[in-house]
Amino acid sequence: MRLKDKVIIVTGSTTGIGKAIAKRCVAECAKVILHGLEGFLGEEVLEEIGTEHAVFHQEDISDEGCPERLVRLAVDRFGRLDAVVNNAAWVIQSNIENTDRAFLQKVLDINAISPFLLIQAALPELAKNQGCVLNIGSVNAWSGEPNLLAYSISKGALMTLTRNLGDSLMRDYGIRVNQINPGWVLTEREKERKKDHGLSETWYEDLPNMYAPAGRILWPEEIAAACIYWLSDEAGPISGQVVDLEQYPMIGRNAPKDTSTIH
Repeated sequence: MRLKDKVIIVTGSTTGIGKAIAKRCVAECAKVILHGLEGFLGEEVLEEIGTEHAVFHQEDISDEGCPERLVRLAVDRFGRLDAVVNNAAWVIQSNIENTDRAFLQKVLDINAISPFLLIQAALPELAKNQGCVLNIGSVNAWSGEPNLLAYSISKGALMTLTRNLGDSLMRDYGIRVNQINPGWVLTEREKERKKDHGLSETWYEDLPNMYAPAGRILWPEEIAAACIYWLSDEAGPISGQVVDLEQYPMIGRNAPKDTSTIH
């Protein structure tokens, strides 16, 4: 019951890490605003955790007015808003040769600007309850895989946003803003993404030690478990912090995870 009576928006919560976070929040007695692009996936999660605990909003997070609609839904449905988890992101390959202005702008809109706009929209409600923000970044924020250029840039921007607002919002409103940077996580989409990159159907079962010293990569539920501390009152006044969640020290260069390194 670490999140008892708290109302939390979790963007991108129909699959993967976001879904695991939403489910864990409900298990800790929170009410959750689910969000995602695919209606059928959102309805599946909603059915799994129960309509008494959650409500689902289907929309592209970068659409004009989406942040305001999410905040309004939380207040209309549950009467308050205590936390925002900015998890929605576009994980897409790119490099210096194929990243043009429009593409980079779209990645930034989804991965960095939309989180900012949601925090901005939620500010009055979060201030009422001395709430918190948890941004879900990536270890790619520190430098990134060479084939994840635009994505890595966007996560670096999100990390600076976290540190900046973690200072100012704590001072001015009593709102904590923190971030976790997951490493390599075995989500449903990552399983398929790596097959598209040329790896085998069971690529995740036998990975080199440089990627998986424990014999496997991280599970979404392990990321979700870590989120609960930052969303709960146990975190006290801690704000402006970025924590990497990986099984080995990682800051800076991140080798590609494809057939050039995995056989």
